[in-house]
Amino acid sequence: QVQLVESGGGLVQPGGSLRLSCAASGLTLAQHAIGWFRQAPGKEREGVSCLSVWADYIYYADSVKGRFTVSRDNAKNTAYLQMNSLTPEDTAVYYCATDFTCGASWYEAHEYDYWGQGTQVTVSS
Repeated sequence: QVQLVESGGGLVQPGGSLRLSCAASGLTLAQHAIGWFRQAPGKEREGVSCLSVWADYIYYADSVKGRFTVSRDNAKNTAYLQMNSLTPEDTAVYYCATDFTCGASWYEAHEYDYWGQGTQVTVSS
């Protein structure tokens, strides 16, 4: 049974940082592209980043470029999303997901096969 479990969310002040983790079981994360998405209340799920299997393709939404960094630790079967310079607009539930590749439609949620349950990130003073 495949499971993706996100952790690391929480409440942070504007300008602060968080690192989200996505721990996988039941699949080898090294064989999958990793997507990060977020969904704010009343909004559609938004693609944040995608990291290909060999890290030869890395995509970020314009809204997070230069602030967020996606990575993976294959030995731990875990992916990460380092988030810096957070703003209230980053408040959302963050999800990780897997796909075979980061294609041209990497930001489309329907491209991904497995999803975690999400972790809440709240940026507020």
